[in-house]
Amino acid sequence: MSRKAGISEQQLADLHDFEESPAFSELEKRVLRYAVALTRIPAEVSEEMFHGLREHFNPQQMVELTVAIAWENFRARFNRGFGIEAEGFTEGAVCPVHQSHRTLQHQGENR
Repeated sequence: MSRKAGISEQQLADLHDFEESPAFSELEKRVLRYAVALTRIPAEVSEEMFHGLREHFNPQQMVELTVAIAWENFRARFNRGFGIEAEGFTEGAVCPVHQSHRTLQHQGENR
């Protein structure tokens, strides 16, 4: 199965050191810096960081990005509060992306 979107195997391997990795574009590094800044205690995002992202994302996209980061941070903190740990379900696995019947039909036509 080929990967069409999402994070690459190289990016996944380099995520811990994304700043030095050539696998990430400058925009991806900006997004990751933003995620790190929002996850810190206290969460502090400089105007420079925010405006650097605004060069690439409209207000609605900024809201969506920030909500996604905040939601994952919420879930991680909630789970820690209850001592919920990873169950290992995804070790070495991938998360399949849902494809609609129409998408599958379209892919079949292109083969």
